[in-house]
Amino acid sequence: MLDLAIIGGGPAGLTAGLYATRGGLKEVVMFEMGMPGGQITQSSEIENYPGVFREDPPLTGMELMEPWPAQCMHFGLKHEMAEVKQVTKEGDIFKVKTASSEYEAKSVIVCTGSTPKKAGFKGEDEFFGKGVSTCATCDGFFYKDKEVAVLGGGDTALEEALYLANICSKVYVIHRRDSFRAAPPTVERATKSEKIEFILNATIKEAYGSAMGLGGLKIEQEGKEIDLKVPGIFVFVGRNVNNEVLQQSDGSYLCDLNDWGEVLVDLKMHTSTAGLFAAGDIRVDAAKQVVCAAGDGAVAGMEALNYVQEKFNG
Repeated sequence: MLDLAIIGGGPAGLTAGLYATRGGLKEVVMFEMGMPGGQITQSSEIENYPGVFREDPPLTGMELMEPWPAQCMHFGLKHEMAEVKQVTKEGDIFKVKTASSEYEAKSVIVCTGSTPKKAGFKGEDEFFGKGVSTCATCDGFFYKDKEVAVLGGGDTALEEALYLANICSKVYVIHRRDSFRAAPPTVERATKSEKIEFILNATIKEAYGSAMGLGGLKIEQEGKEIDLKVPGIFVFVGRNVNNEVLQQSDGSYLCDLNDWGEVLVDLKMHTSTAGLFAAGDIRVDAAKQVVCAAGDGAVAGMEALNYVQEKFNG
């Protein structure tokens, strides 16, 4: 029987494994289909991870994560290259089901993350990472004193537009309606910003550019076409929370989620189910940053250690 099963091999899962095994848990397995590292390995430039910086050439996400697995597995963490289909609980014991096996575990940390939804306009995939972004905190600084666009009408879109307005010379907010889903105070702050201009009742038809990156956007607004020449577009049209492993056979979930499918946790990453923890982008109010996911993982790893010792070894 496993002391701890970790579902997901990104920064949160790796760090959880490091802290749990270094703290004394012996049978700890991290389930990750591919190589550990997470979504950040796809990033071409990393500037905001503390203590790790390289200006020319910039550090890539792959380079940032390269030494993590060896360090995190040094104290006994095992990597099982398998996709977890479902986690259930019978009494005090969790059942972790993969396509071909079933494992028993005393505790579980779910670190399966979330992925940004795509808007679906032409060129979105082609220029992703070369002008198309889903993270203003990650990439906003690259557009310092330049004009950029934000796509979306929810809280995240307008909050990120306000963030970008502190860095960029102008921020165009493109929204398909003339009203917003965002909270009224957020909308008011955005409309009062001198650097934010709204393009409403509009959709992006195409992102265009060259091998050097994004050159601009072709926008359709009430029957007319706008050619918006910006080097960056930030897309905020929602996220897909990867919570499928928590769904039970009757359609319910193993722990409490919010309306968007994010796992509800306390400050110690405890879910509503004893022995089940969540860390990283799958949890409510996650900052969607590597340093924060790693912090979540450290907390969850220590809490799982305490739970197993008190529940099973006390």
